[in-house]
Parts: sequence; structure tokens; C-alpha cells
Amino acid sequence: MVNLELYRVFYTVARCGSLTKAAEELFISQPAVSQAIKQLENQLGTALFNRTHKGMELTAQGGEVVFHDIERALQLLNGVEDRLAELKNSPAGTLRIGASETIFQYCLADKLVNFHKMYPQVKFELVSDVSPKTIEQLKTDRIDIGFLNLPIEEDPDVRITDSIMLLNDVFVAGRAFEHLKGKELSVWDLQNYPLLLMEQRTVARNAVEHFAKSVGVTLSPAIEIDSWGFMKNLVAEGMGVGCIPREYALRRIGEGQLFELNVTPAMPSRSVGMALPKNAAPSFALRAFIKLFGAEKAFSQ
Repeated sequence: MVNLELYRVFYTVARCGSLTKAAEELFISQPAVSQAIKQLENQLGTALFNRTHKGMELTAQGGEVVFHDIERALQLLNGVEDRLAELKNSPAGTLRIGASETIFQYCLADKLVNFHKMYPQVKFELVSDVSPKTIEQLKTDRIDIGFLNLPIEEDPDVRITDSIMLLNDVFVAGRAFEHLKGKELSVWDLQNYPLLLMEQRTVARNAVEHFAKSVGVTLSPAIEIDSWGFMKNLVAEGMGVGCIPREYALRRIGEGQLFELNVTPAMPSRSVGMALPKNAAPSFALRAFIKLFGAEKAFSQ
């Protein structure tokens, strides 16, 4: 295995022409410098320096042969370190963000626009998937930050904030169920109507099933849906009663295509959380993006 520190010592000695000066520049002892040179010479199988009364001179068949290659290699490595330092201290590079399509649309769109206005040089890579897969992408370094539907099972390798946005699940219907507008309904009454629910093993479906179970009701969907947009379309066309976060249906409700049913008891709020790999050191761009949500303190530990 290549020991880069040995090459750094070699380069410093060659540049300074003295073990003493090299030791001072490297902040190590002169014997440590001498030992490093001997170790590198043994490793390469050739003498790198001639020890003279004037100091250290590169050998024609050893030190002079490798000096310029080592110099270029160290310059490249220093350039890598400088670029990484720049990412940590200036807005640059690419910000990889994972979330569901709905979270991108309703929770992140405005933030992405505002961030781009502040830091136009930062590029976005948006990865759309369900929350469990977003966590896996965080753990495998395919994204820098994830946004998740909560609650979700904890993972020891991921840090999650409690909430960046509240979601309030409500039951909605279209004009075909106009007779229900303003009518007081119980969760039990919902069993009398065709229900449109998100597909199984989603956070939204788990939330509504847990809620129904807590009040002693089993809600069986007439249709299972895989996207909120499709659900809103089907509900507006009279296919049944849908369960959707109010925040995702506000425009359709405002336009009169949908209306909210007066169902008691109301479902408890849930939320969208932000997640980072537990031991990651966020770049400047990532810290600036997190700041838009007022969540920087949650990830400062």
C-alpha cells in the first residue's frame, strides 16, 4: 500500500535540501524525517538522496528520476483537498435530494426555486421514490438529503427531524356526492361509500388504517391508488370518497372540484420529515438548503 506521507516527506526534503529545514516545515523531528526517507528508499529499492556536507542532494538514478512525478501527484492531491474544502465553505457542486413525487411538488418546489435564486451555481439532482427507498439511498450515498413521510421506522444510520411540514388527512368527495356536503358523518358512515385509498404499505395507507382501527372501524377500499394526483382525478369524477392530506387538495377544493367531508373524529396530523446520513459532514450547499427549513439546529450535533 502506498504511504503518501513518505512521499510528502521526500518532496519536502528535496525542496528544502535539508533534513532540519524539512523537519521544521513538517512539524516533526529530524530523526523522524530521516527514518521516513530510509523507509521510502527501502520500499523503492534505490537511494533517493546523497548525504553531503551541504545537505541532501537528489541522486541521479533515483531521486531525480521520481521527483517530478511525485511533485505532480502531490499537486493533484492538494487540488482534490482544495476542491473538497471549497465545497464545505462555498455554494458549489450538486445537491442530491430524495423524496416522493408528492413531497417534491407540495413541500419542496418553492424551496428549490428560492434556493436556486440564492445559489444559481449549485445544481440539483432530484431522485423521486417512496420513503423507505429514500432511506436506503441515503445509506448508500446516492443522495445527500431525503424528505420522508412520517412516521417511519427508525434507522440507526439516519438522522430524521420531527417535522418540516404538517399533513392533515381528510376525506373528500366530488359533485357526485354533493348530498354529503355539510352533513355530519362518523367514521362508521364511511363504510357505506366506495373508498379510494392509497395502496398498501404506504405511510398514508398505514395512517388511515391505524386511525380506523383505533375507533373500531375497518375501512376497505373500493380502489387502491398509487398517486395523489390520480386519486384527485377519480374522486372529482365521482368514483368515490378519497382520503388525502388537505394540503395536497387545496387547489381542487378552492376550484370546487372537491369538497371536504365533515367526518368525526378527525384523523390526527402526520408530517414530512427531513433526513441525513448520521455521520455525514454536510457541504456548504447542503447546510444552506437545510437552513431554508429552519432545521439546521436539528442536524448540528
